[in-house]
Amino acid sequence: MGIPDDTALRSLATELGNVLHAQHCMLATAESCTGGWVAKVLTDIPGSSAWFDRGFVTYTNQAKQDLLDVPVEILDTQGAVSQQTAEAMAQGGLRHSQAHFSLAITGIAGPGGSTPDKPVGLVWFSWAEKQESGEPIIWSTHYVFAGDREAVRRQAVATALRGMLAGVGKA
Repeated sequence: MGIPDDTALRSLATELGNVLHAQHCMLATAESCTGGWVAKVLTDIPGSSAWFDRGFVTYTNQAKQDLLDVPVEILDTQGAVSQQTAEAMAQGGLRHSQAHFSLAITGIAGPGGSTPDKPVGLVWFSWAEKQESGEPIIWSTHYVFAGDREAVRRQAVATALRGMLAGVGKA
């Protein structure tokens, strides 16, 4: 796939915005290692306020707890870079917004911060769709991206947008 450039990211964001707008749906983002990059790409699109509600940049564990209600137990037992944390972030994004969909990203962009179990480039993604029953539909995945810090983050932004596009296409 390669490392997406700004044009590719804008194209993905535009496509997602068009789908969300057509469905009269709103999106929220909950980002850690991408530092708000997904929200930035989305809000670069004119008229994005019609389909983008808000973004949460929760870089620290405390921010994940304070803004998204990620349980301390998950952070203590699974770590910030885990499926459980990504899913809790996505759920918190829905709870603390007016959005119909949310996406969450947490990972290790490098160059430091890795462990034998969690290498540089490991990024967990979670997407959530609000349901009338109250329990959201959640789907998650992870990748280990190659490259430097910027390359990992660019690939994470593109992956988050592609995953959300796949999810809203099912709505």
